[in-house]
Amino acid sequence: MKQENIRNVAIIAHVDHGKTTLVDRLLYAANVFRSNQQVEDRVLDSNDQERERGITILSKNISIQYKDVKINVIDTPGHADFGGEVERVLNMADGALLIVDAFEGPMPQTRFVLSHALDQGLRIVLVINKIDRPGSRPEEVLDEVFDLMVELGASDEQLDFPVVYASAVNGFARYEYDDDNMDMVPLLDTILKEIPAPEVDPDGPVALQICTVDHSSFVGRIGVGRLHSGTMHKNEQVLVIKNSGTRYNTVIKQVFTFEALGKAEVQEVSAGDIIAVVGVDDADIGDMVTSRENPVRLDPIAVEEPTMAVVFEASSSPLVGREGEIVGSRQLNERLMREAESNISMRIEPLEEGSGISVAGRGVLHLSVLMETMRREGFEFQVGRPQVIIKTDEQGRKLEPIEEATVDVPSEYAGKVIEVFGNAGGEMTDMFTREDQTHLVFKIPSRGTMGLKTRLLNATHGEANMFHHFSEYGAYRGEFAGRKNGSMIAMSTGKSVAYALDTLQQRGRMFVGPGEDCYEGMIVGESAKEGDMVVNVEKAKQLGNQRSSGADKAIQLTPPVTFTLEEALEYIQDDELVEVTPKSIRLRKRLLSAIDRKKANKQ
Repeated sequence: MKQENIRNVAIIAHVDHGKTTLVDRLLYAANVFRSNQQVEDRVLDSNDQERERGITILSKNISIQYKDVKINVIDTPGHADFGGEVERVLNMADGALLIVDAFEGPMPQTRFVLSHALDQGLRIVLVINKIDRPGSRPEEVLDEVFDLMVELGASDEQLDFPVVYASAVNGFARYEYDDDNMDMVPLLDTILKEIPAPEVDPDGPVALQICTVDHSSFVGRIGVGRLHSGTMHKNEQVLVIKNSGTRYNTVIKQVFTFEALGKAEVQEVSAGDIIAVVGVDDADIGDMVTSRENPVRLDPIAVEEPTMAVVFEASSSPLVGREGEIVGSRQLNERLMREAESNISMRIEPLEEGSGISVAGRGVLHLSVLMETMRREGFEFQVGRPQVIIKTDEQGRKLEPIEEATVDVPSEYAGKVIEVFGNAGGEMTDMFTREDQTHLVFKIPSRGTMGLKTRLLNATHGEANMFHHFSEYGAYRGEFAGRKNGSMIAMSTGKSVAYALDTLQQRGRMFVGPGEDCYEGMIVGESAKEGDMVVNVEKAKQLGNQRSSGADKAIQLTPPVTFTLEEALEYIQDDELVEVTPKSIRLRKRLLSAIDRKKANKQ
């Protein structure tokens, strides 16, 4: 039977096309907030990193009541590196709102999330957003989305999709882009009319597949998923079937449903709703919580393989423990193993001989978000250069991950973009010009994307917009030239001195300012020439008892280069490490002693 009083809808889109803002407007339209309540923009981006970066990282569940129907809304990330979040939460939905920018049209990530939604057989409602934007072209964008769905193999039923035109920032949705409606009612009505009600058996055996794992310091792990059949009661005795096939009995201690922005505890809930349960102590994504008498197994949740790995190690820096509270390898291991349980899109494995822990993810951003989370928790650690995961085919040939990159740039810089991609092993597959902007599409090895954004912005004076996502495994493209410039490496441990930096800045770019703690083997700058250079950043001016005309010359230092985590990971070479602490990001050589480095080079 159909649960007509429930709709489960996911919101999918390319990054920055307005998903989270649209959810804000739906919450306002459903009167979730009091009239005098102070509410921040993008209320669902509650994580500190999400607010700072302006992107959604974790999927969120909310619900709104409209015309006696409960609409469960799942806000998903738009960035390709967090595609694992999108893939698993689509299992909870019956339909999806596909948000597309009225000016930009379908972008690379639109293709990625839409292909997964179509594979799941979800009903698509197209929302063409930002119709108030200068240069918007809603009719052309509608044609582009239709062509994309045909290309992705959508069924005839899926191709007959409804369209709503919206401006989330201004809080209105319309059936026609040029009518004068100024509220969100058309979108809410379209959700009720077009998104199918869940088809369930409320009297069948309990069947809940866990799609997300939440954590509470009071009750431990909370399993979140859609109840596919049966009725779940508080204190119900259930069977848990793990992904590995192991089974055990347990009791559901609490049952929650999603109400507005939070959870509400209930005594029982019927099939079709999205619920959270407490009582499955080792809840993992894909686990089944089901009836003991008539157990139900659903297909396991499959997520695409990671493409890039980095090795985490306990910090061996001379400054270890000064800024972070948690520095031991055992605590680092425990924290990463905890992450492995809840993050299905990462693969985390200890290396042999205790030499570190390999963490594989979708890209540098995916990996750096975990590092940033850990440093905010008080961890100190060091990581090596990210390495792509190489595979071999049946003939024994090496395969590497290939990404599809799209660049939008003013037409005058198109030649420079093609040159930058050519040097990084990219091949152009498409190019067209719209007004004064050129749209370029490349196939490029994942290795080639390391540091590519910085080179691209330098070549185009900051005018380029680039997105890339994993496409397929292809033939290995050979070795690339690494960074040409050598490093300036500190020769001793102590604080940097302005007098020394004034001399050194004439020979390259500095990464440290005066008065900063440095140590032997730390990278303090980039030389203007090839080859590493050992320097003394503690050299002070020798004071005599005579005065000279240049004695009181003011030292003018150029501000040092500061790295974000992603930039540092992309900058370092194979013999270098990034030291991450709650307050600092430092670059260092793997071997701190200059004598050890010389010995290693001879071997």
